[in-house]
Amino acid sequence: MSDLIVSATDNKPELNNDWCYHFSPPKAGRKLKLLEVDEVTLALPLIYRLIPLNAVNNRADWFVELSTAEERSELFLLLSENLSILNKKRKQGTCLITELNQTNKLLNGYFSDYGWRMVRKELSQIKKRKKKSHIEISNDLVTRLKEYMAANQIDTFDQAIDNLLSEQASFAEHGFEAELEA
Repeated sequence: MSDLIVSATDNKPELNNDWCYHFSPPKAGRKLKLLEVDEVTLALPLIYRLIPLNAVNNRADWFVELSTAEERSELFLLLSENLSILNKKRKQGTCLITELNQTNKLLNGYFSDYGWRMVRKELSQIKKRKKKSHIEISNDLVTRLKEYMAANQIDTFDQAIDNLLSEQASFAEHGFEAELEA
């Protein structure tokens, strides 16, 4: 993996999140990517959960095969330290690019191609769960919402609720103006 990339225009470090394949890269499909700055908050707990040495024994195919246990321990400690520094910088709100490049380089050396693919898959699931909220409403309201959706040719509950809220906001704005004119 190439070392730190510096922008020619402003001498600020740029994020290098290209995965360096341990074996040959796939011929088709998306290329693997390392962590992005906006993924750090969600990724840290996942990575902390996956990197301990006992996890390596449970999922051997997820990790790069190293020659000795000492080498694995050394890489684990180095990665743990870098993750801590990255987390500290994240909490301070300072630029993470230099630390993230270093951490990404270590992650690339720690996880196998297959393992990193699985990490990305889990991270994707976490991101999806964070985007959605689950609310409970009565069956009566569900029925009424479905009737509203059918009458207004709306496909999803999100669209129906958004439409209702927009109508309500518009009504409140225009209704209030009508009262002022009267």
